[in-house]
Amino acid sequence: MTPILHNYLVVGSVLFVLGAIGFLTRRNLIIVVLCVEMMLQGVALNLVAFGAYHRSFSGQVFTIMMLTVAACEAALALALVLALYRRQRTLDVSVWQTLREPEVEPEVEETPPEEPPPPPPEFPRLTPAGLEPKSNQAEEAAHV
Repeated sequence: MTPILHNYLVVGSVLFVLGAIGFLTRRNLIIVVLCVEMMLQGVALNLVAFGAYHRSFSGQVFTIMMLTVAACEAALALALVLALYRRQRTLDVSVWQTLREPEVEPEVEETPPEEPPPPPPEFPRLTPAGLEPKSNQAEEAAHV
């Protein structure tokens, strides 16, 4: 493996791993779709790198087909996100537990009750230093 191919594979792998982490940790539907697209771009970069390394166009051709399917998938995902948002007025993935199969129980995340924030500490007030400036009215009265 040449160093150039190694660099491409590392960048493609980093893209894929970052996309997978984002897919598994985020709750916003739009961010989840973008993370899937980032994973596909990492795979596409690896395919093109291997195709160039083996002096074959099969990686590039497969990447073009994959990007075409990814564009269609992104359009369908955007339409699905819009339809789901119009229904529930939220993009949080955990709200969509009702879309599961009937025999599967929905997962409920228990959120701890919110405690009121502690009152801010009262700091001692310092007396102003120096002379207070004269007001404009006192200066005008002195000039008249």
